[in-house]
Amino acid sequence: MGFACGIVGLPNVGKSTLFNALTNAGASAQPFPFCTIDANVGVVAVPDPRLDQLSAIVKPQRTTPTSMTFVDIAGLIQGASQGEGLGNRFLAHIREVDAIAHVVRCFEDENIAHVSGSVNPKRDIEVINTELILADLETIDRTRQKLAKLAKAGDKEARNSVEFLQWLSQRLNEGTVVRSIQLEPTQQEVLQSISLLTAKPILYVANVAEQDPNNDYVSTVQELAADEDAECVVICSVLEAELQELSLSERTEYLTELEISETGLDKVVSTGYSLLRLHHFFTTNDNEVRAWTIPVGTTVIKAAGRVHTDFERGFIRAEVIAYTDFIRLKGEHGAKSAGKMRLEGKDYVVADGDVIYIRFNV
Repeated sequence: MGFACGIVGLPNVGKSTLFNALTNAGASAQPFPFCTIDANVGVVAVPDPRLDQLSAIVKPQRTTPTSMTFVDIAGLIQGASQGEGLGNRFLAHIREVDAIAHVVRCFEDENIAHVSGSVNPKRDIEVINTELILADLETIDRTRQKLAKLAKAGDKEARNSVEFLQWLSQRLNEGTVVRSIQLEPTQQEVLQSISLLTAKPILYVANVAEQDPNNDYVSTVQELAADEDAECVVICSVLEAELQELSLSERTEYLTELEISETGLDKVVSTGYSLLRLHHFFTTNDNEVRAWTIPVGTTVIKAAGRVHTDFERGFIRAEVIAYTDFIRLKGEHGAKSAGKMRLEGKDYVVADGDVIYIRFNV
């Protein structure tokens, strides 16, 4: 299992076109507001060339990549936090995802109306951020009211939390999103039980025209993303949709002609993994070579639980081979003969690309 990424933005910025391109799921993409009413969900394989290299050596019956879920969420308009348009549904869907991909229109097209009448990335970003901030302020206010009762009863921890939430509300009212605020560990603990929308990691997707990929609109989005300590990728959703119509060999040839080194999916996934601090480990046997997604810093016993709960419950030890050693020494047997298979206990922190064999007993 990978992670869930919600695709958001104003109406007619290219969200559904991008969703279709990334997932090949065929979601409706029409040039009028609120084309997407219910969230479309697509699960796609996460590309990792290392998986193919491992399979070439092991020759398993099947090769299974990890996955990433994309959620195409209804277009947001000003007033969504108060229920305007499809606001309430929009906000509910955002709470359920791990990260946000905010699609920003960076192209001119007289055939596709802009909901505000003109293309202006700075304004568009501010509209959505404002609505998310207003929703967060409402969430914080409800939480603060509950804690205030405990604080009056003499609960010191509750009093400290109320003071922190008051301070956080002031920052939000100043237009600062939570993800750009440096918080102390105790403050982060207070927020763990609150699903704040502006606390979610965000990836800005500058959607450009194929013939004009590096315009001033893109520069604006990149600057705003940097100010917010967020990530930004540039994608032409129309081009990505065209690529989905081609065979793998045709797609490779077309990308080579255009001098494009990676697809939009590759960009979104790699940036998303970096944003959420995720990476892969692998399991291999004659039946299957498989990739697994875990947060950076995960111990091997917790990684074992991703494969199967019994593996974590009855964990004995892990036999670990670094990916580079596995490839260089042509597999498990060669790595073991060369002394490159290590025995690791439950506290071992899994490295990116580790090939792991889990020993357990239940």
